[in-house]
Amino acid sequence: MRSESEMYDLILGTARSDDRIRAVVLNGSRANPHAPGDVFQDFDVVYVVTELDSFKQDPHWFDHFGERMIFQFPDGMGDPPAEDWGGYGVLMQFADGNRIDLSLVPRENLEVILDDSLSVALLDKDGILPHFPEPDESGYLPTPPTAKAFDDCTNEFWWVSTYVAKGLWREEILYARTLLDEVVRAQLMKMLVWHIGLKTGFKANPGKSGKYFQQYLEPALWKQLLRTYADGSYEATWQALFEMGDLFRTLALPLSAHYGFEYPHDDDARVWAHLHHVRDLPRDAAEMY
Repeated sequence: MRSESEMYDLILGTARSDDRIRAVVLNGSRANPHAPGDVFQDFDVVYVVTELDSFKQDPHWFDHFGERMIFQFPDGMGDPPAEDWGGYGVLMQFADGNRIDLSLVPRENLEVILDDSLSVALLDKDGILPHFPEPDESGYLPTPPTAKAFDDCTNEFWWVSTYVAKGLWREEILYARTLLDEVVRAQLMKMLVWHIGLKTGFKANPGKSGKYFQQYLEPALWKQLLRTYADGSYEATWQALFEMGDLFRTLALPLSAHYGFEYPHDDDARVWAHLHHVRDLPRDAAEMY
């Protein structure tokens, strides 16, 4: 595996020798003084370039960064459809374990990279980069919920929970698990982020997909969160749904009290009773109630 210094030499040497590349900016965890370092850290790099077409038309140009395991050109894909964000991304996983997430940004679209608080200028041939302040996590910190956001979160959580129960009763495990893991869990994750934010004064970065949650959650809450991850059985999925409901309520009640939000106690109680009712409903039931 090539060393960090070898990778920086490669990244900067490439930029210095190519007239199309006018500046280099480092983002991501390697620009974050608080991020733990390990062998999986990638290099999030921006090349500010004079144009994009020549790079797009020569995908083999990127081969000189090293022997590839796999590359992805997300902005050239049709599924999922690419978004026009003003640049062109090239994701490179190399055979030696290193990874570069490279963004090519035309000089005229420089503004698309200026709002990242984790930015370090590595090279600037023309003096086109602004002065970046010392990198910090300010752009990645959660913000307190509004009353509307809290209400939407609680409503979506309890509303979609009924769909999960329906799918489990029908023995449609993939339908039930998709809604549980992608929709209900998304609202639980919001509530967890707000809980951590309240606990830390919204000065801690919980990490993408909650990767730092364990650092900030109380041990009992962390253990309960882990119990919401079920195997593929119906019984375990029912238990995960009930664990989610318990945990969601445990988080939401003190949060609503702190901010003076209205928690939907009646919705919670009615849906909670319904979930248990459906859990015990015979498979040959002709009526729900």
